[in-house]
Amino acid sequence: MVAANPLLAMVSEAIAVAKAAERGDLVARLETVAGKVRDPRRRIVVAGLGNQGKSRFVNALVNMDVCAVADDVTTTVTTVLSYGAQPRATVVAAGADGGANTREPVPFEVVTRITPRSPQGRAVLRLELEAPSQLLADGIVVVDTPGLGAHGTTGAASVLAQAPAADAVLVLTDASTELTETEVDFLRQVRELCPAVAVLVTKIDLYPHWRQVFEANRKHLRANGIEMPMLPVSAVLRAHAMRLQDEGLGRESGFGLVFQFLREQVVARDQQAVQRAVALDISSAAEHLALASGSELVALRDPERGAAAIRELHAAKTEAEKLHRHTAAWQQTLGDGITDLAGDIDHDLRNRLRDIARTAEDWIDQHDPGRHWDSMEEWLTATVGSAVGDNLVWTGTRAVKLAEQVATHFTDLGTVDLPEVRDTLDDDSRAASCTLADLEPDLGLGHKLLVGVRGSYGGVVMAGMVGTMAGLALINPLSLGAGVLLGGKAFSDDKKARLAKRRADAKMAVRRYLDDIAFHTGKETKDRLHRIHRLLRDHFTAVADRTVRSIDESLRAAQEAANLEAARRTERAAELERRLRVVAELRRHADALLGPADPASLPPSDRHQLPPNAR
Repeated sequence: MVAANPLLAMVSEAIAVAKAAERGDLVARLETVAGKVRDPRRRIVVAGLGNQGKSRFVNALVNMDVCAVADDVTTTVTTVLSYGAQPRATVVAAGADGGANTREPVPFEVVTRITPRSPQGRAVLRLELEAPSQLLADGIVVVDTPGLGAHGTTGAASVLAQAPAADAVLVLTDASTELTETEVDFLRQVRELCPAVAVLVTKIDLYPHWRQVFEANRKHLRANGIEMPMLPVSAVLRAHAMRLQDEGLGRESGFGLVFQFLREQVVARDQQAVQRAVALDISSAAEHLALASGSELVALRDPERGAAAIRELHAAKTEAEKLHRHTAAWQQTLGDGITDLAGDIDHDLRNRLRDIARTAEDWIDQHDPGRHWDSMEEWLTATVGSAVGDNLVWTGTRAVKLAEQVATHFTDLGTVDLPEVRDTLDDDSRAASCTLADLEPDLGLGHKLLVGVRGSYGGVVMAGMVGTMAGLALINPLSLGAGVLLGGKAFSDDKKARLAKRRADAKMAVRRYLDDIAFHTGKETKDRLHRIHRLLRDHFTAVADRTVRSIDESLRAAQEAANLEAARRTERAAELERRLRVVAELRRHADALLGPADPASLPPSDRHQLPPNAR
C-alpha cells in the first residue's frame, strides 16, 4: 500500500534507533507493528438467513465462481476465501477428544459437497479456499457463513464468534420479505462487536416491489435504535455487468455502493487505526529512548545536574521496581476480575438457556410437537443463537472494562496502552455441531385402524356373549355398537398415550440440545477467558518490564557518563545529540499523526493511552 509506506519508513527508523540503543524489547514491539503495516489484511464476514443469496454475492464480489449456487444448495460450513496463485482447498476439523484441530487438503472440485461432519465423524470447523482474484490479492479475506438458524447450526452464535476479529460484517436479506426478528436481533448484537456493519438487500432484480421492502426495513432498524448503512444489490446484474463490461448494469447492481462502503468504512478506518497504532508505539518507544539518552547527555554536559538526575533516576527506579516486584495489586485485580467474569458469564448463559427450556416446555405442553417439530427446531435454533450471541457480546464488554480497570494501576508509569481484547473472542465454535434430535414420526392410517380394530374386538365378543344368553347371534347390533364404543376409546387412549410420549420425547430432545449447547459454549467461554487472562497478564507485565529497563538503562548510562574521560565526552555527547534529534523528530511525527485529542471525547479504551499530563 502506497499510503502505508511513510508509516513503514517511520517504524523502520524507530527500529534502527532502538537497535542502536540495544533495546531489543522495543525492537520486538515495533517489528510487530511493522508486520501489520506490511500485511494489512481485511476480513469481511458475509452473514444472513439461509437462501438469501450469500454465496452468489460472494462470487460476484470476487468476480469468480468459487461458491456453489443452486436452489437446493446452501452453505453449511464456514468458508474462508483468501488469495492464492492457484485454487486450493483445505478442510479444518476439530481434533479427536478435544485435541488440536486437523487440516486436510481436498480437491477444489469437491468443496460443494463438504458437510459439517468429516468422514471420521469430527466436526468440520471451516473450509479454507484460495483463489486468484484481484480483490483478494489486495488483502481482502471474505468469509461466507452458514445461514442464521440453519439446520445443524447455533444460529447467530457461530457468526458472532467471528465478528470481533472482522473488519466488516455484511448482513444479507433478500427483497422478498421484510427483516425478521431474528435478523434484527443479530444486527443489534453484531453492531456491538464490529464497528463496520451494513445491511445488503439482495435479489432486487427478482422483486419489483423491493423499494417498499427497503423502506420498511429502514423503519424496522430505526424503530429498534439501529443505525447502519443499508444498500440494495443484485449479484446477477453484477455478474452480467462484469461479463459484458456494461457500466450501466454495474451501476444498477449496486456493487458500487458496496465497494464505496468498504473503502470508506473499512479501508479508510483500518488505515486510521494502523496509523494510530504506529503513532502510539513510536511515541512510547521515543519516550523510552529519550529517557536513557537524555539522562546520559545531561551527565556529560553538566556533572552537577547529572548527579541530581542520577538521584532522581534512583528514586524512579525504586518506584518502578516496587511496582514490578509487588505485582500483587494489579494481578489480584486481574485474577479477581477474571474469576468474577467467568462466574457471571456462566450464570448468564445458563439463566438464558433455562428460560428458553421453560418456554419450550410450556409450548410442548400445549401443542403436538410431532406436527410442528420443524417450526420448533427453527424457533429453538434462532432463540439459542440469539442468547449465546448476547452472552458473547457481554463477555466482550466486560473484558474491555476489566482491561481498563487493570490499566489504572499503571497510570503512574506514564503512557499506558491497552491490548485489543476483542480479538481474543474469535474462536472455532464446536457448538455449531449441536443439532436437535428428530421425533418419532406419527403413525400411519393403517396402524391407527389396527389399534381401533384391536380395541373393538373385545367389545364385540363381550356384548355378543351376553347377547347369546338372550338368544341373539354373536354378531348383532348391540355387540357392534359395543365394539365401536370400545374401539373408539382404545383409539383415543392410544392417541393420548402417544401424544404424551411425543411430548416427553420432545422435552428430552430440547434438554439434550440445550445441555450440548451449554457444554460446548461453556468450554469455549472458558477458553476465551483464559486467552484474555494471558493477554492482559503478558501485556501489563511487559509494560512494567519496559519501564524498569528504561530507567535502569538511563541510570547506567548516566553513571558511566560521569566517569567518562574528557576526550570521550565531546564525541559521546555529539552521538547522543544526533540520536535525540532523531528521536525528537520521530516523536514530532507521531504527535502529528495522533493530532490534538480531547480526553473527554475519546473512548475509555483510548484515554489510558494519553500521557498523564493530558488527562
